[in-house]
Amino acid sequence: MRNIKRLYQRLLRQYPVGTQAVQAGILMGLGDQIAQNFIDNSKTIDFVRTMQFAGIGFFISGPVTRTWYGILDKYIGSKSYSVAIKKVACDQLFFAPIFLTVLLISIGICQGKDIERLKIKLKNEYSDILINNYKLWPMVQLVNFSLVPLHYQTLVVQSVALLWNSYISYRTSLDKHNKFI
Repeated sequence: MRNIKRLYQRLLRQYPVGTQAVQAGILMGLGDQIAQNFIDNSKTIDFVRTMQFAGIGFFISGPVTRTWYGILDKYIGSKSYSVAIKKVACDQLFFAPIFLTVLLISIGICQGKDIERLKIKLKNEYSDILINNYKLWPMVQLVNFSLVPLHYQTLVVQSVALLWNSYISYRTSLDKHNKFI
């Protein structure tokens, strides 16, 4: 186990964005599997959907999140409780609404939705998901930005996001049986 930890730390130092992209892909795919197995109670597993979620984690969530945390660290700082509060405010007021939009659009595209159906889906789902975001993420981010070194912040967020991704996967798959959304 110690060797795995050393390898992970070395990869984080040498390839921070790539390492965190891989971990985000794995955890987003796992979040979808949790949704399918335990929330949706699917009789058959949709592995294409899981790979789509993993791809979104690998290509979007991991790199974007790590880059965003680096920007916050560079321009706001990394120490003190007041710095953490500023980071949470920026994260939740600027990043979260935009990132959630990108995430929902990406999932919609993977589901084969056209522009009109994407607009309808965003109109119907975005506000509710954003409100639920604000119930969870400000406290998680306050702890994350206050106590966790920058190179581990994405791992902390992606670990908590395992459950969040299950929720997103479940919410975005609700319309599979509704031809109007």
